[in-house]
Amino acid sequence: MKKFLTIKEFSTMSGIESSTLRYWDEIGLFSPAKRDEHNNYRYYAPDQLIAVNFFTVLSNLNVPIKTISASENERSPESIMEVIDNQENILDIKMRELRDAYSVIHTRRELIKQGLKTDVSKISVVNLPERFIITGPKTRFKEGEKFYEPFVDFCDHAKELRINLSYPIGGSHENFDNFLKAPGEPDNFFSLDPMGNTKVPAGEYLVGYNNGYYGEFGDLPKRLLDYIKENNLTLKGPLYSVYLYDEVCIEDPSKYVVCVSIAVDRK
Repeated sequence: MKKFLTIKEFSTMSGIESSTLRYWDEIGLFSPAKRDEHNNYRYYAPDQLIAVNFFTVLSNLNVPIKTISASENERSPESIMEVIDNQENILDIKMRELRDAYSVIHTRRELIKQGLKTDVSKISVVNLPERFIITGPKTRFKEGEKFYEPFVDFCDHAKELRINLSYPIGGSHENFDNFLKAPGEPDNFFSLDPMGNTKVPAGEYLVGYNNGYYGEFGDLPKRLLDYIKENNLTLKGPLYSVYLYDEVCIEDPSKYVVCVSIAVDRK
């Protein structure tokens, strides 16, 4: 092997970009064995291919340059264990954040896909799969208070409830009668976080839709009631309202699409 390697040769053999090697040299992290006194070209010794592994391994683990530099001259199994333990904790947090982001993407995509194939005027009974949600505390609507105020209160307490507000937020009524009395005043708000603490069981559900802003259900309650009477249905459990289209995917609030569902009792 040659006594010295050019930066291009060292880059090829080490797999480190020449620009990275120049940067590391400029900040004093990892420098070449010598420089040509005439043209200032960098030259690396072959054994530096082994020495540079310390920097590449930690750099590939996203350990900050400052930490790598501080560890270089006083490295030991104990000190490097501390560095990688700390980095593992950082990566654990980032991985959780990435998993949450992926889950939000999947959840919102499924709602939008459902909205794209939905006839808003249609009422029907369909089979829905099991899902999980995070249910917030019981809402308290003051006299004359609109949907918005309790919803904002729910959002204000999202952190203590461990709720990621990037997930769609829905509203639930304890039963169909409560919905008929006050469609825009849900008994609880909930997050569509699939890691939630409340299971919504699979089964047959009465499903209806409406266009409009949050808490605006138009004639949907009447249409649902008429369908129930015409088909002699018995309902059970809570009624759930979820927006397939919201401000994330559409600008005009009048074109939001809410999906209302409640389980059908076949017993």
